[in-house]
Amino acid sequence: MGLRWLDSVIISAYLIAVLLIGLRFARRQTTIETYFVAKRSIPSWALGISMLATIISAVTFIAYPGAGYAGNWSLLVPGIMVVVVPAIVGFVVIPFYRQAVGISTYEYFEKRFGYPARIYGSLSFALGTFSKMAFVVYLLALTIASMTSLSVSLVIVAVAALTVVYTLIGGLEAVIWADVVQGIILWGGVLGCLGYLLWHQPGGPSAAWHVAQLNHKFDMGSTSLVFSKPTIVVLSIYGFFWYLQKYTADQTMVQRYLAAKSDKAALKGVFLGAALCIPVWTFFMLLGTQLWAFYKLSGEQLPTYIAKGDQVFPYFIRTHIPPGIAGLFIAALFGAAMATLSSDLNCLALVAVEDFYRKLYPHAADQRRLRVAKYFVAGCGLLTAAFAIRLSHSLETALSLWYTISAIVAGGLAGLFLLAFLSDRANRYGCYVGIFASVVFTSWATLTLNGGKIIDLGQYNFPLHDYTIAAIGHVVLLSVGYFASFLFRNPDPSLEALTLWSWRRRSDPLNHLSLAQYGEKT
Repeated sequence: MGLRWLDSVIISAYLIAVLLIGLRFARRQTTIETYFVAKRSIPSWALGISMLATIISAVTFIAYPGAGYAGNWSLLVPGIMVVVVPAIVGFVVIPFYRQAVGISTYEYFEKRFGYPARIYGSLSFALGTFSKMAFVVYLLALTIASMTSLSVSLVIVAVAALTVVYTLIGGLEAVIWADVVQGIILWGGVLGCLGYLLWHQPGGPSAAWHVAQLNHKFDMGSTSLVFSKPTIVVLSIYGFFWYLQKYTADQTMVQRYLAAKSDKAALKGVFLGAALCIPVWTFFMLLGTQLWAFYKLSGEQLPTYIAKGDQVFPYFIRTHIPPGIAGLFIAALFGAAMATLSSDLNCLALVAVEDFYRKLYPHAADQRRLRVAKYFVAGCGLLTAAFAIRLSHSLETALSLWYTISAIVAGGLAGLFLLAFLSDRANRYGCYVGIFASVVFTSWATLTLNGGKIIDLGQYNFPLHDYTIAAIGHVVLLSVGYFASFLFRNPDPSLEALTLWSWRRRSDPLNHLSLAQYGEKT
């Protein structure tokens, strides 16, 4: 089925609005400071909505309703940690980063442990982010194609091209203000679909709620202490470490701390973004549950080609949701993918320029670095589209191997941050041993997962659920790095300075030396 005219108008209006936002901020992108941190001028409310739009990806639009349809609400458990983690670390980590670094998160790792640690952090972030970008764009295109007559490749190229244009010309300001528009559309699309579904249930909302309760569709998972299955404890551990890495060592988040007007504005933005995520995820899960109830109560049969829960919601939108509401939801789906992609493109360009190019050309002028950053935005966008198209045409071993390698290398960053931030004793050589141990563990666990699907070592295969791999990788890096540090003398005492304890001493109002100044002096 092709797009109906009203849906086409809504989607077109959204895409034009995003392009106009990029044009609106294009003339202001004259320095690296403006291009990457918006001259540190973003208000807290815009920052919060931007964080919501960045965290809620196109995967959420499909995975959460699919999980609610096929199972229960256990997928919500990791999401709860989006609020828990900043409540624990936000009041310290956010003001710390705003003093400790210029615009790159991984600058801190270099100050603490030397340039190799910065390289590891940058490459880990870049590999993990690039893999995610291609998958998000592919999944968006696949979903849009299933609801319309558009081809997968056409959607991939269109989304990548438009996102590259407004990100390249408008910098972080365009990314954040486009995120605001996308966040509003996201809420409109979700609430529109949910409202329609609730009030068109056979027997009404109460009948749907009753049958869902009887079938335990609202359960949050098993409370047993089993680590080989996705129990509540496993999901909680996974969510905690996922968001710990997100809030402490992810450039997309730290960059938004730095873009805020003040420490207070950054904190407000973080908590607003986290608070908005929970109801959005809940509504998506409720959508899936209500879909299940709709087909249960109506007796309507799904087509035989629908074999997974992830396929049900796109089918329902195509066959039941009226024009206008469907267009709003599809626009929200475009927005979710483009918000993730634009943020990641800007961050990858920042990491490439600040962590690599600037080291090779330390005397490069600001304008030259800005020009190189724009080249990276365009190049990464082109590669993302190419990988997404490749993913849509083949699932060959080489592509699977790329994602496996990315998963292995892109781990341990939260452990690295904790090692740097919490321990005065940790030193660069201990850190390198910890990184090596984390990579070895993650390689073994990833390759021998699920009974040795890639490499079968029999009784030496990784025995736990795959959700635990990243969490254990962080702990391995932290613990091995800490104890290995006792084997080496600290070659430079200044590398011990940028820790929580020394920062708290220097943050005393009587001490007027900022952390950034301290890092320069040492």
